Amino acid sequence: MRRYDSNPFDEEDINPFADQSKGKGSGGGGAFYMPNPGVGSSTSKLSPLPPERYDRGATIDIPLDNAKDLKAKEKELQAKEAELKKREQELKRREDAIARAGIVIEENNFPPFFPLIHHDIANEIPIHLQRIQYVAFTTLLGLVLSLLWNVVAVTMAWIKGEGLTIWLLSIIYLISGVPGAYVLWYRPLYRAMRTDSALKFGWFFLTYMFHIGFCVLAAVAPPIIFKGKSLAGILPAIDLLSTKPLVGVSSMDSI
Repeated sequence: MRRYDSNPFDEEDINPFADQSKGKGSGGGGAFYMPNPGVGSSTSKLSPLPPERYDRGATIDIPLDNAKDLKAKEKELQAKEAELKKREQELKRREDAIARAGIVIEENNFPPFFPLIHHDIANEIPIHLQRIQYVAFTTLLGLVLSLLWNVVAVTMAWIKGEGLTIWLLSIIYLISGVPGAYVLWYRPLYRAMRTDSALKFGWFFLTYMFHIGFCVLAAVAPPIIFKGKSLAGILPAIDLLSTKPLVGVSSMDSI
């Protein structure tokens, strides 16, 4: 191999965009021109694309609150925090004043489906007094059921021809007897059990005696005081058993 011979294994740099018509001979017909790399052939390469310019010193426009706005917002938050602390202190002061005065805030929670009264024996009544309080509460519920059944029995008597007056009286017993029993003796007993107040215990015993007296009178239902059969007691039941057995039996059941 001679010194200036071309390397047969070297890759040829051929410009695909070169004009191929220059190498056509006069008698060559349609032959293509193949350049000889060893005989003065000029090679050309594609120039690379220029790199994109990136200005590192350029700023990005991001809206930021200036220092003045931040200080104003900080002052506003501090003012709100101070106001909340002031309200909390005022509320605590009122609660302490109410507690010192012995005032108890009661939230109605009974019955659960329609709260009308505050009632929480398990958490407010001492353990050794809870059984007595439950008995008193059962007595109050028994009064409610008795007066409701009294309305049913008197309604049946009214349908059988005993008159409208006895039915109106039974309604009056119901709407006055249940709230009256709660206010006059059950609530004083509940508060007496909770606070161990002798005055409230005395009021309970006084009003509960009247309650027992009314229950005895309603169970007998003499025609002397209560004219007619507005109370389904023993005497009206006996009187109706011979003429109206159904009404008499319902009156006996209400006793």
